[in-house]
Amino acid sequence: MASPQARPGLPRIRASYRIETPLDPERAAAAMAGEQSSGTFLKLAGETDALRERHAARVESVALLATVDTPSLPGSLTGDAYHRANVTLSWPQENIGASLPNLLATVLGNLTELRELSGIRLTDVELPRDFIEAFPGPQFSIAGTRRLAGVDHGPLIGTIIKPSVGLSPEETADLVRQLIEAGIDFIKDDELIADPPYSPLAERVPAVMRVIEEHAQRTGRKPMYAFNITGDIDEMRQRHDLVRAHGGTCVMASVNWIGMSSLVALRRHAELPIHGHRNGWGLFYRHPQIGIDYRAYQALLRLAGADHLHVNGLGSKFVEADASVIDSARACLTPLLEAPGRDDRALPVFSSAQTVHQAPPTFAALKSTDLIFTCGGGIMGHPDGVAAGCRSLRAAWEATASGVTLEDHARQEPDLSVALRAYQSPFSG
Repeated sequence: MASPQARPGLPRIRASYRIETPLDPERAAAAMAGEQSSGTFLKLAGETDALRERHAARVESVALLATVDTPSLPGSLTGDAYHRANVTLSWPQENIGASLPNLLATVLGNLTELRELSGIRLTDVELPRDFIEAFPGPQFSIAGTRRLAGVDHGPLIGTIIKPSVGLSPEETADLVRQLIEAGIDFIKDDELIADPPYSPLAERVPAVMRVIEEHAQRTGRKPMYAFNITGDIDEMRQRHDLVRAHGGTCVMASVNWIGMSSLVALRRHAELPIHGHRNGWGLFYRHPQIGIDYRAYQALLRLAGADHLHVNGLGSKFVEADASVIDSARACLTPLLEAPGRDDRALPVFSSAQTVHQAPPTFAALKSTDLIFTCGGGIMGHPDGVAAGCRSLRAAWEATASGVTLEDHARQEPDLSVALRAYQSPFSG
């Protein structure tokens, strides 16, 4: 998300796109601007010059990229060639007010259905300062999460409850006991479990927190557990309060399915960090000619109140390119607005088939250890057990941050040595 800039006149919202069209791109951009502001398919009596001057969208720029022979998406107007271009539009903020769902309806909305376009992807948004300030953003961000998890430096080494489904509350608590005794910093429910009949949250929360609180009283260290409270707004408020009442320090929600308004409502109610899980993100990014770039979407999720946001991982089991993963993480760590007392960054959460092998390239690309590094099999699949899996990952990150190769560090860290042999590197061969 670009930083806000001062401009004369009324504050304006800018959105950038990559489009494909059989028309002249300038004409397609004009159609986009008309569809998403004062225009329709014919001139209306109420559409005065004064109204257009105050409320119409503007085409700020059009830059041709390439021309292809066939359309990327079906249903568009046909032509001899299809032109790809970068387009930037802007709207007066007063068209929208301080509303994230109405912002999305304006900057994307019907654009995805225009016959003039055979491709449309929102790539970035630029919001006026007072729009950003209308939202509290993340409540805990990086520093607050570190404080609650008791991790002053380095990545938070985390894992996901596996198997994802089927464990009873007591079986989950038993696994949590093993993980925290092994030295884990962060544990999360899988996105597939929230409040099912076989593991009601009202039973899972006290069972898990009893184990965590006993460990904290004995050792002075309290790992963070993100309970999946995904549901409707009232359910999420009640589930948040259940977690808080039992001493929990994090809640999780599937942000794509609860929606922006529900995330805003949860943030207004919450007294705990919100772990934003982006399952379903492939619907938005997988085809290069339609959807939303994560750089744009993560900015809105942070304004809505997410403290942590998933970004996939390098060499993962998913289709997202490594460069896209790193760009997503960098975006999460870039302030939306720099102001005294404000930190609206979100901790990027790396996940999906992560092992010790991903530590060096992740740090080399991101240049930061402000992240949550979650490994399921990368911890629980270690041949010498869960504790050895945790130690191997911590050793991998210690070596990486110190500029030492994993192979050299493994000479004095047997758990890392075993992990390097047990897990195949996705970057070799």
